[in-house]
Formats: sequence, structure tokens, C-alpha cells
Amino acid sequence: MAKKIKKSKKKRVKKTMHKIVHSKHKIKHSIKHKIKRAVKHHKKMHKMHVKDARHKKHGGHGRQRRAGRRLINLVPRKKKKLIRVPLGIPNFDKLIQGGFEKNTTNLLVGGSGSGKTIFAAQFLVSGMKKGEKCLYVTFEEKKEQFYENMKEFGWDLEEYEKKGLFTFLEYTPIQVKTMLEEGGGSIESIILKKKIDRMVFDSITSFALLFEDELSKREAALALFGLIRGWNCTALLTLEEEPLARDKATSSALEFESDSIIILYFVRQRGERERYVEVMKMRGTKHSEKVYAFEIGKGGIIIKRPVSKFIPG
Repeated sequence: MAKKIKKSKKKRVKKTMHKIVHSKHKIKHSIKHKIKRAVKHHKKMHKMHVKDARHKKHGGHGRQRRAGRRLINLVPRKKKKLIRVPLGIPNFDKLIQGGFEKNTTNLLVGGSGSGKTIFAAQFLVSGMKKGEKCLYVTFEEKKEQFYENMKEFGWDLEEYEKKGLFTFLEYTPIQVKTMLEEGGGSIESIILKKKIDRMVFDSITSFALLFEDELSKREAALALFGLIRGWNCTALLTLEEEPLARDKATSSALEFESDSIIILYFVRQRGERERYVEVMKMRGTKHSEKVYAFEIGKGGIIIKRPVSKFIPG
């Protein structure tokens, strides 16, 4: 009986040992298989990287990414083409890489008689000549007088108005403040209905004076610029301020929000008044950092030579 138990025990041990050996072989085989598969995958990926590198070297731009067990070719996104809006002022556009960036809000600063209104009107006329729809919002100009003044430069705004390309809107600073509170008001209705491409606010000085402290001015500027950006048009806002004696509170609030700042100087030098223009800032643009002389002639503003030494009078 004891012999039978001993024999049975040996049998069980032998069977167990066999299972252990078999299991070891199975694990070993599994590990080998996994290593083999990993090496194969590594070689495959290496070939792909080499192929991709060669493709790029010869002008290709394809990329590949592993998604599950499939390899998907990804075409990189094309960079969004920057659209420029020419101002149409002779020799000025080349100073700012062809014009304003489309749908930006730009600030034109200058003292009385510096040429702000002519600069702004020339910007609009340039667009209307190409069939673009334009809006002129003013706080100070009267329509009849404004139209008459612009005829001196050969710009028949009444004719553009008849064609549906020009809209003149006389607004008060209080109305603009109400517009901000309403979130757009009648100006927004006109812009959306007529699909305005270019607009001018001439000038926002009176509007800025409605707010006492810098925080209120900044909040109002932020709201105004935010509204304008939502209208998808290229805007030019004029600010009447002597560049050499500026109100820092008013300026900083508006300048901070604007995409570009252009300054017009009208200074006395050698006993005469002379005009100069400078691009102080323009986001996303490699603009000229020089000061240029300019003249106002029969066809509007013409940019002349850069000045080697600019000494404000």
C-alpha cells in the first residue's frame, strides 16, 4: 500500500514538473515573439522616418502618425494668408507691408490741422474705388460741408453715396456711449445690413472725454474696440491730440487696444509749419521706423522723403 502511495506521489510530482517546464517554454516563446514583433515594428517605423526625412529633404511636407494599427498620413495645415488693406496713400503702403491687416482697428493721432480727416477720407476713397462699402462716423463734421471740402481733392462723396458705396453718419459722443451700452445700436445695424468693408470714426476725442478716470476710459475703449472687431471691417479711428503734449490717460487707454498707431506731426521748423508722419506701432507688421515728410496736394496726401533728423518744434 505504501509503495502505491509513493508511486502515485512520484507521478504527481513528475506531472507538475512537466507543467512547469512546459509553462517556462511557453513564456520564453511568448517573450521571444513579443521581442521579435517589437524589433519588426521598430524597423518599420525607422524606415518610415527615413522615408519621411527624405521626402521633406526633397520639398515634401507629409507627416505620419500611428493611430491604432493604421498609419495615417497627415497634411499639415496651411498658414492662414494675411490679407492687407491698402490705404491708397502714395508711398505709404510700402512702409507697412502693403496696408493695414484686414479687420483690424487702427488709431490715427494728430493735432489740429495735421491732416487726420484727409488721411481718413483718402483711406475710404481708396476702398470705394475698388467697389468696397465704406462708413464715415463723425462727431463734429456736417455732411454738406464735409462733402464740399472733399471735392477739393477730387473726391465726389455724393456720387459714391448714390452708388451705395458711402454712408455718412453724424453721431454724438453720448450716442456712442449709448451704443456701447446697447451692444451695437444703429451703427451695427448699418454695418451688417450694408456689409461695410471700411469704416472711420472721426474723431473719438470727445467720446474719450466722457470718462473721468483711466480705468473708465480703458473699459470704454475695450468695449468700443471689441464691438468694432466683431463687425469684421477694417477701421480707422482718429484722435485729436498734440503728439508732443499728449494726455497720457486718454492715449494709453486707446493705444493699448489699437492694432496700430500712426502719428501725424504738424510742427514749426525754420519759421514754417511742416508735416511729418510716423508709424509708432503695427502688430504683425515689419513697418518702417523712420519719420517721413508729407504734403497735402490736389489728390490728397503724398508721402515724401524720410527725414534724417526729426527735431519737433
